Amino acid sequence: MLLLDTHVLLWWLAEPERLSKPVHAALMEQDRPVFLSGASAWEIATKHRLGRLPTAEVLVKEGWALLQDQGFEQLPVSWHHGLRAGSYFIPHRDPFDRLLAAQAELEGFTLVTMDPAFTAFPCRTLW
Repeated sequence: MLLLDTHVLLWWLAEPERLSKPVHAALMEQDRPVFLSGASAWEIATKHRLGRLPTAEVLVKEGWALLQDQGFEQLPVSWHHGLRAGSYFIPHRDPFDRLLAAQAELEGFTLVTMDPAFTAFPCRTLW
């Protein structure tokens, strides 16, 4: 099962040519569940509100229907995810990344990301 980093979701929707060939192939597999974290919704809404992601308005206003039509599944943020994200002894300050790493680790998902910062976390990645 795959969990998408926020930039991968945005590229899938708007700039799929930016995805690596292995990622594109994995996302095209019909029987492979692909999850989106509530942390990505939080990140998109925050960056949109701050003016750093102006093109995300459609995702902020009607995003889940669009994403569900693409076949994505929701991964809610749990208490255990939050505890794990907050307890990593890794000098990485981005709370969105910490939460995605915790979710991927605890759920046994492969985190789809091109961000090399995730190599410090105990989760599988794909790029």
